[in-house]
Amino acid sequence: MEIVKIILQLIVGLGILNVWLLRFNKKTAYRGGKAGNMKEEFKAYGLPESIVYLVGFIKVSLALMLIAGIWIESLVDPAAIGMAAMMLGAIIMHIKIRDSFKQTLPALSLLIICGIIIWL
Repeated sequence: MEIVKIILQLIVGLGILNVWLLRFNKKTAYRGGKAGNMKEEFKAYGLPESIVYLVGFIKVSLALMLIAGIWIESLVDPAAIGMAAMMLGAIIMHIKIRDSFKQTLPALSLLIICGIIIWL
C-alpha cells in the first residue's frame, strides 16, 4: 500500500506544480468561467489578484510537501489535509460561478485523492 500512497502523492504534487508553474498563463478546458489564464480565472471567481499569489504559494508549498513526504513521512498528512481544504475551496468557487462538471472535475479528483492519501 505504501507504493500506492507514494504514487498518489506524486499525482497530486506534480499535478499542482504543472498547473501553477507550467500552465499558469495558459488556457485549459478546466479554467473557471471563460478564463484564459490563472489571473482571469480568479477574476471570474470575484477574487482580487493578490489572492492568486497567496493561493499559488499555498498550493505549491503543499505540493512540494507531498513530494518531500516520500522521504519525510511526517509531512504527508498535514500536506494532504491542507491540499484537500484548498480543493474544497476550488470546488466551491466552481459551483459559485456555475462552472460545468468538467471544469470542476480536476479539483474534485484531487480532493478525493487527498482523502485516500490521508486514509492510507
